[in-house]
Amino acid sequence: MKDNERFSPNPIEAQPTSLFARAEKRIPGGVNSPVRAFRSVGGTPFFVRSAQGATLTTEDGRELIDFVCTWGPAIHGHNHPRIRAAIADALTRGTSFGAPHAGEVELAELITKFFPSIQKVRLCSSGTEATMSAIRLARGFTGRDRIIKFSGCYHGHSDSLLIKAGSGALTHGHPDSAGIPAAFARETLVLPYNDCSALDAVFTAEPDTIAAVIIEPYCGNVGFIIPDPGYLAHLRKLTAKHGTLLIFDEVMTGFRLAPGGVQELEAITPDLSCLGKIIGGGLPVGAFGGRSDIMDALAPSGPVYQAGTLSGNPLAVAAGIAALLLLEELNPYAQLDTLGRQLRDAALAAARAKGIPLQVPQCGSMFSLFFNAEPVRDYANALKSDAALYARLFHAALARGVYLAPSAYEAGFISTAHAGEAIDRACEQISAAIHEL
Repeated sequence: MKDNERFSPNPIEAQPTSLFARAEKRIPGGVNSPVRAFRSVGGTPFFVRSAQGATLTTEDGRELIDFVCTWGPAIHGHNHPRIRAAIADALTRGTSFGAPHAGEVELAELITKFFPSIQKVRLCSSGTEATMSAIRLARGFTGRDRIIKFSGCYHGHSDSLLIKAGSGALTHGHPDSAGIPAAFARETLVLPYNDCSALDAVFTAEPDTIAAVIIEPYCGNVGFIIPDPGYLAHLRKLTAKHGTLLIFDEVMTGFRLAPGGVQELEAITPDLSCLGKIIGGGLPVGAFGGRSDIMDALAPSGPVYQAGTLSGNPLAVAAGIAALLLLEELNPYAQLDTLGRQLRDAALAAARAKGIPLQVPQCGSMFSLFFNAEPVRDYANALKSDAALYARLFHAALARGVYLAPSAYEAGFISTAHAGEAIDRACEQISAAIHEL
C-alpha cells in the first residue's frame, strides 16, 4: 500500500467513488455480507455515510428512502432518539462485561411477555447463532439427528442449515454452499414450502427420526411469501404427533408483524422460537427460547452446550429494551399495515397500467415485488419471477431516490418513519420507475 493511500486525510470523504475498489482489495467481494452486494441486480454498491428516520445518506451525498431498513430491525426508522439515548446511557457503564447484568433479565422478561410460547430464553449475538443453537438443542433434547427445513428458507450460515437456502445463497446462485460436508447435508431433509403432502410423506416414511422442523413461518429470504391457510396448523399437528420439535425462525418476523410475531397472527405455538435483529434495536443480538423443559437442557442446567462471550452485550441489550418498550407504547402495527398496503396498491396500479404482471405479497410492514403472472407460494414459484426485470426496477427506483432490496429474492421492510412524506414520495417514484420498464 502506498503511503498516500494509507495516510491521506479523511480518504472516505475525499474519494467516495474509490471506496468499493479499496474494499475489494481487502474484503472478499468488497462486502462483509453477500446481501449487500449488487451482484444480482448489477452495478456497484453504494456506501452509507449516515442514516436518519426513513432515509440513508450515501458517501457521495445522495439521500435515499430506505426499504431495506438494515434488513428488518429498523422498525422505528434509523437512529431513533430513544434508542440512541439508551445506548449512550449504557455506554457510561461499560461496553462489555462477560458477566450477568440486570439488562439481560429485563430483556428476557420483555421477550417472554410478548411471546407466550417462550417460557425461558437464551441471548446470543446473531440470528445465525440462535438457529444453530436451537437445532443443537432440539437434537440433544430429542436424541434424534435429522432435521427438516424448506427450500428457500434461510436460517443463517451454519452447516446444518445452509442447504437449499435463501437470502444471499439464493441471490448468488449457490443454494448449497461449498464447504459443507456431505454427511452434514444428509441429516437435513429439504421440503417444498406450502406442501402438506410432502410433510405427510416424510413423517410416514421416517416417523421416529426427525428431531426438529425449522421454518420461517412467513418466508422473508426468498422474497416475502405467506403460507396457505391451514399449512402451519397442519405442520404443528404433525410435529406434535411424532414428538418432533417445531422451531419458528422469527428472526425477521418477530416483533415486526405483530408483538408476538407470526405465531400470534396464526395462533400457533411452536416449541422453540428464534429471534434477532429487532430485539437489539439495530445492534448485533439474537435469542432463542421456548418451553422450560426444553430450555433447561442447555448448559449449565443440562447437557447441551452453548456459549458466547458477548451474549447479552450491555449496549445491544439497552438498545433492544428501548426498541421493544417503544413498540409496546406506540403499538404501530395498524399504521405499518396501512403504509404497506399503500405501497402495494401503488405498485400494482402502475404495473396494471403498464401491462406488466406483478405480485406484491404484503403483510404489515413486509412486502415483496415479484414480476410473476402467478401468486408466489414457494421457492420454485419465486424462481419463475423475472429477476432481470426486477433489476431494471431496482436501478430505476434507485435513480429516483428509493432504495429497494438489491435482490429479486429478498423481502422489503417499512418503518414508522416512512409515514407521511416519505411513503407518498416513494410510492410516486416506484410507480414512475415501473412506468419506465
